Amino acid sequence: MAEHRSMQRAALLDAARSLLSEGGTDALTFPALAERTGLARSSVYEYFRSRAAVVEELCAVDFPVWAAEVSAAMERQGTAEAKVEAYVRQQLELVGDRRHRAVVAISAGELDAGAREKIRAAHGGLVAMIVDALSQMGHSEPRLAAMLLQGIVDAAVRRIELGAEVPSAVADAAVGMALRGVRG
Repeated sequence: MAEHRSMQRAALLDAARSLLSEGGTDALTFPALAERTGLARSSVYEYFRSRAAVVEELCAVDFPVWAAEVSAAMERQGTAEAKVEAYVRQQLELVGDRRHRAVVAISAGELDAGAREKIRAAHGGLVAMIVDALSQMGHSEPRLAAMLLQGIVDAAVRRIELGAEVPSAVADAAVGMALRGVRG
């Protein structure tokens, strides 16, 4: 029985990712989740109490996977500068991943305070990954530099999502900004 519930929960999360990726926040409804998974709508409520709970669980499941991918990309590098580049590029590569698109599709304003705090904490863990490399590069305030670097990544993510530029050009510009500032 526990295995069945676990499989149903995973199917609901997968359906939620698809709905958010395809249609944004408005597409994530319990009737749509029920239809995608073949469950009765009332059964969906047995797993999640609200849309915010679905998104909170998506973050809890998917964010550690993204963080591990970013960490692994950084660990393969030998210099602090290469680690910074890997940190930026790996996050930007994840923009195309539907797990990422799903979580981005729902705004933080629609989540309850607990869900927003969990997302902030997860992002804080991601930012913490780069502090040591920035310290090695000589930043006197590496934590502040890490927060600002994440701001560059976040802005690059938004540009990629807009589709206004080629993603590789956005990634190159973000890496250049991270390593050389506005001088180019």
